[in-house]
Amino acid sequence: MGTYLAYDYPLLGAFWTMLWLFLWILWFILLFRIIVDIFRDDDMGGWGKAGWLAFVILLPFLGVLVYVIARGKSMGGREIKHARAQQKAFDDYVRETASGGGGGRSHADELARLSELRTRGDITEEEFRRAKALVLGDDAPSGSASTTAADTGATPRG
Repeated sequence: MGTYLAYDYPLLGAFWTMLWLFLWILWFILLFRIIVDIFRDDDMGGWGKAGWLAFVILLPFLGVLVYVIARGKSMGGREIKHARAQQKAFDDYVRETASGGGGGRSHADELARLSELRTRGDITEEEFRRAKALVLGDDAPSGSASTTAADTGATPRG
């Protein structure tokens, strides 16, 4: 019986079966990506999501085709936005964990933020020096003529 099976199912038939199986699996992957994209889209309201979901589930082949035509271009943008948000969350987690996990910012983070503020022109050079001295824990910020005893924590002599 085994030898007759090889003759009844030629190589071209096996090729077509594998092709249809591949396309079927590809369609399922696309269907699930579309369902995830429907729920991920913050711009679409609840009724829009419900409508697209019903369309994609009740008329699967037509629904997937129409969704890809109508909203396929923005699917990539939402995917990139989601990937960037995940990467930022991961980077923030690594940064927080590496700095001791105390919930506070490290000196390097504070100095980088101060440098960015100075570069944008939000703070002056003098304000940058005072803030840098506070971050680094110096007792008296250098170069500040307007620093009072209350600013440095020293007691006035009298």
